[in-house]
Amino acid sequence: VSRDFLPRGSGIVTRRPLVLQLITAKTEYAEFLHCKGRKFTDFDEVRQEIEVETDRITGVNKGISSIPINLRIYSPHVLSLTLIDLPGITKVPVGDQPPDIEQQIRDMIMQFISRENCLILAVTPANTDLANSDALKLAKEVDPQGLRTIGVITKLDLMDEGTDAREILENKLLPLRRGYIGVVNRSQKDIDGKKDIKAALLAERKFFLSHPAYRHMADRMGTPYLQKVLNQQLTNHIRDTLPAFRSKLQSQLLSIEHEVEVYKNFRPEDPTRKTKALLQMVQQFSVDFEKRIEGSGDQVDTLELSGGAKINRIFHERFPFELVKMEFNEKELRREISYAIKNIHGIRQVLPCLFTPDMAFEAIVKKQIVKLKGPCLKSVDLVMQELINTVKKCTKKLATYPRLCEETERIVAGYIREREEKTKDQVLLLIDIQVSYINTNHEDFIGFANAQQRSSQVNKSAVGNQVIRKGWLTINNIGIMKGGSKEYWFVLTAESLSWYKDDEEKEKKYMLPLDNLKVRDVEKSFMSSKHIFALFNTEQRNVYKDYRFLELACDSQEEVDSWKASLLRAGVYPDKSSTENDENGQADNFSMDPQLERQVETIRNLVDSYMSIINKCIRDLIPKTIMHLMINNVKEFINAELLAHLYSSEDQNTLMEESAEQAQRRDEMLRMYQALKEALAIIGDISTSTVSTPAPPPVDDSWLQQARSRSPPPSPSTQRRPTLNNPPTRPLSGRGPAPAIPSPGPQSGAPPVPFRPGPLPPFPSGGEALGGPPQVPSRPTRAPPSVPR
Repeated sequence: VSRDFLPRGSGIVTRRPLVLQLITAKTEYAEFLHCKGRKFTDFDEVRQEIEVETDRITGVNKGISSIPINLRIYSPHVLSLTLIDLPGITKVPVGDQPPDIEQQIRDMIMQFISRENCLILAVTPANTDLANSDALKLAKEVDPQGLRTIGVITKLDLMDEGTDAREILENKLLPLRRGYIGVVNRSQKDIDGKKDIKAALLAERKFFLSHPAYRHMADRMGTPYLQKVLNQQLTNHIRDTLPAFRSKLQSQLLSIEHEVEVYKNFRPEDPTRKTKALLQMVQQFSVDFEKRIEGSGDQVDTLELSGGAKINRIFHERFPFELVKMEFNEKELRREISYAIKNIHGIRQVLPCLFTPDMAFEAIVKKQIVKLKGPCLKSVDLVMQELINTVKKCTKKLATYPRLCEETERIVAGYIREREEKTKDQVLLLIDIQVSYINTNHEDFIGFANAQQRSSQVNKSAVGNQVIRKGWLTINNIGIMKGGSKEYWFVLTAESLSWYKDDEEKEKKYMLPLDNLKVRDVEKSFMSSKHIFALFNTEQRNVYKDYRFLELACDSQEEVDSWKASLLRAGVYPDKSSTENDENGQADNFSMDPQLERQVETIRNLVDSYMSIINKCIRDLIPKTIMHLMINNVKEFINAELLAHLYSSEDQNTLMEESAEQAQRRDEMLRMYQALKEALAIIGDISTSTVSTPAPPPVDDSWLQQARSRSPPPSPSTQRRPTLNNPPTRPLSGRGPAPAIPSPGPQSGAPPVPFRPGPLPPFPSGGEALGGPPQVPSRPTRAPPSVPR
């Protein structure tokens, strides 16, 4: 950065990760993420802010934290890079540091260097043992291929006189795939003396150019070269990720292109814009309504039934079920027939058994037909409600213009209610027509002769033993002691209801015959979210084991209604509650002598036959009436008249006032579209103008594994390089023989491990290697040049 702003001192100074973002800019200043809006131009203040922010989280007594400090530096003297300064590994806790300080710092470091998109600068001082470097060991764990690790050797100017790190910096000894870069930083004396960083960089350059061991590679050493290497690696990484990034940008561009196409032609000053938009919106609303009613392959709702599908369900499941719910109660019907027969005879009680009065039949049939008005009108209400719901869903696309949306919904909903009244009138008219004339000559009517011989059993609507429905249901009334409520796979046929362990239908749990069964609603319990219905036997027998009722539960009321409709097809009718014991002493008021009972049975069969004809007719006519007078009429109104009603309801400028949210969204979409196009253009420029460097070939870095499993060899950084004028005389205490200096070559292995410590032997004459058997050099060894006086 060419600025002095990082805290320095003894012991552990970096106690929080520092995320340092370098950004090339025309002016030089710094910003902290925790001090948004404040620009630091004095870098002494930056150092103080780092120290204060570190102490704020970690305390002043050497504590650590993994919460990073984010610092951005804008400068014309930096290359765009992001660096993270991590704490060095501490072995012994001091101050407020926890006992496991080493493990905590290790975990913190691993958290950052494990990311695949980061480079690892493994910094090691030149005056310590490189083979025992903690930084290199950690880097090897997360980057075994060595593609992300760059070795940085510091303190080259502090090495013992007569020693150097040339073999390491040439990547011949203890090699890394990306090699090493040497740097010379300011000493503590330089810092105390306020030595300028620019002067320090010049001194570093002078050091490498003047040092006999490094002058031949001075262009590949120093902080500026490290900057270039890192920037090149960043360039390589960007180029590697460009194809995937380009694909992502293109997919984003395609996803918004259709919407932006509308906005691109937006001209606020165009006088015809609002008229065009109004026509397009009404046309779109008409198309959407048509699709929701008639069904289409695009924009299918996969979460719930809606529009035409729900209306179809009303016609063919809900409406037939409502009709059957109106089925007459047997005892009440027979009582009514007997009263009708007696009342028709009146005072003439002579020979009542000679004939069956047809007037009693007509009176009973008309009364039953009138009862059908309720289910028919209810079906009209249900369809009307679904049409209004469909209109609301279609007007969501008009939300761009709030007033247009409100007016469209109001006008169409009002028209639907108008059609509802006319449809109800027509439905009532159909019922009245059926009441007006009882056609006993209908081809399906059994007639008086056959009525006397016909059995009173109710025929099931399902033929044979065909499967009517399958699905999951919960048996709700099994006690907790017996396992509690449990879900089973149910199969309903025309003759039985069976349930299995699962939908593979291999393990049958029970089969329940449908004879004498009826269905009734059960109130939803306070603690349960499920909707319940129950099956029971009309002869007061147990339905399932010791249970009089079999309670079955579904997740929704719609599912309950659907199962009831399916049971209805199988001949299981809903129960007429509150009539079981409603005799009130009236049963004794009429005499059921054999002759009267025969007449009641005959009329009962005639009523049943005629009502089945009426039901079939009503089930066919009511959906057709609703379709013609409501649904088709509403579609025609939307296509032909809605636009005229909108023009007459309000001024066009008021209708087409755009919402503030829509204007903001349009601006954002256009801005995003433009940004995506610019990004793709920049990526194209990067692909053609930047130069990437290939990854270096692998090297033998097995020395890192060996360093873990055995005592490390002495680093060549402490090895003396003898000169002609200064033979070595000082032994290295505590260390074994110095390793051999391998001859220059493409690969060099680790130095041999000493067997025992000992003093350094005298420098041998000739070409003998130090401390080991002679090695055949690949080329004659040359003495290094002496340091100029």
